[in-house]
Amino acid sequence: MYDIIKIRARPQRHAITQRADSVDYSEDDWDAVIDTNLKALFFTCKAFGKAPVGTGTPDAIVNIASLLSFQGGIRVPAYTASKHGVAGVTKILANEWAPHRITVNAIAPGCIATNNTEALRDDPERSKAFLERIPAGRWGEPSDIGGTAAFLASPAATDVTGAVINVDGGWLAR
Repeated sequence: MYDIIKIRARPQRHAITQRADSVDYSEDDWDAVIDTNLKALFFTCKAFGKAPVGTGTPDAIVNIASLLSFQGGIRVPAYTASKHGVAGVTKILANEWAPHRITVNAIAPGCIATNNTEALRDDPERSKAFLERIPAGRWGEPSDIGGTAAFLASPAATDVTGAVINVDGGWLAR
């Protein structure tokens, strides 16, 4: 069981979003976000899942969802829909592949200190408002996501499947 962790899937292109009010949202923007965030994830999982199905070898898939897998968001309709979709795809694949010893889970990051949140963190008023909303009172670190992913890919998580784990400093607990 899990002698080494093998990466057999190419990394998915980072998630994208396009901001606009729903009444102004273009079909091209919708398609770009859904194709990148949901369609690419599904077909990457499909390619990954084909190899171990039937071998009986335990394997793990860890997808990246979002807090917006659980919330509505504002001015990000396609991103929100795509991340709800990631949670759904994670659950359907977990149901289908559990008999083959493949676990499928997702991580829903909260406010993480990355280049994607740099502008927000650099804006004192907006950063303060976000930090006041996070019970932990801090921006999460990328290593918070990595530690959760390592757990989900480890032998300690062989009975964890179909879960979407929030790594959000308590944001959704409020």
